[in-house]
Amino acid sequence: MNSLAGVDLNLLVVLEALLAERHVSRTAIRLNKSQPAVSHALARLRHLLDDPLLVRRSGGLEPTARAMEIAPALAEALDRMRHLLAPAGFDPAMERRTFRLAMSDYGAAVMLPALLPLMRAQAPHVDLVVSQASRDVMISQIIDGEIDLAFGVFPDLDRSVRSQRLFDERFACLADAASLGGRSPMDLAAYLERPHALVHLRADRPSEIDIALAELGHKRRLCLIIPHWGVASHLIAGTDLVLTVASRILPAPGNGLCVFAPPFEIPAFQFTQIWHKRRDGDPAHQWLRAQLQHLLG
Repeated sequence: MNSLAGVDLNLLVVLEALLAERHVSRTAIRLNKSQPAVSHALARLRHLLDDPLLVRRSGGLEPTARAMEIAPALAEALDRMRHLLAPAGFDPAMERRTFRLAMSDYGAAVMLPALLPLMRAQAPHVDLVVSQASRDVMISQIIDGEIDLAFGVFPDLDRSVRSQRLFDERFACLADAASLGGRSPMDLAAYLERPHALVHLRADRPSEIDIALAELGHKRRLCLIIPHWGVASHLIAGTDLVLTVASRILPAPGNGLCVFAPPFEIPAFQFTQIWHKRRDGDPAHQWLRAQLQHLLG
């Protein structure tokens, strides 16, 4: 494509939405268009770019290699156009947009109870769409422009991705108080004698807890591995299990449960927010990042 003459730039907005939704009907809802209009736009895009762009597989649309190649540049170009055409100044009370956030249920439990009241009070016309994915997928979504912000632990990032520390998190243990028989805190020998519950998205990879134990020459028995932070603490009462997790997700001591420090050193970790560098100059994006830093920092 050598010239923009005669090219409807609105087609690029449709392409951006199609690559994010990978579904014609959902794209139509997102853009407030009819489904035939989106299908017609896709046909024009395929002719314009001489590529199928999205092909039907397993009941959905899968981007072609060409579509994946142009997705980051497309997202960056459209962001720059939006910033160029945006009115001067920024007023959160008047802003109308949707932010797409990615986080685990741990991140949701820690962040959303504080963030939502602030958003409703200060930015009532801003909507949030929250998704969950693995760490690697979230990074890819940031790079491809599919999401605006991701939250979690990200030790290795592409140079195009920015990060900001929100807080340092430590580990704590949870056990049924009656099962402890008044013996709290638990020493390492007692800890290793117990069966354990682990919150981990990848059962085939060792957790930070088990890496720390291995460095001491120890291994614990894991009788439950679950990917859900939110439900894990509700499974301990009435059992002999010990749950070792990030402390902010644990309930307050009481109701028959005991919270105590691990009987060995587990390194703390940084919980961060990440975004693509193309978002650096977006006033609304800057505002949201600042609110999160203030709420959680």
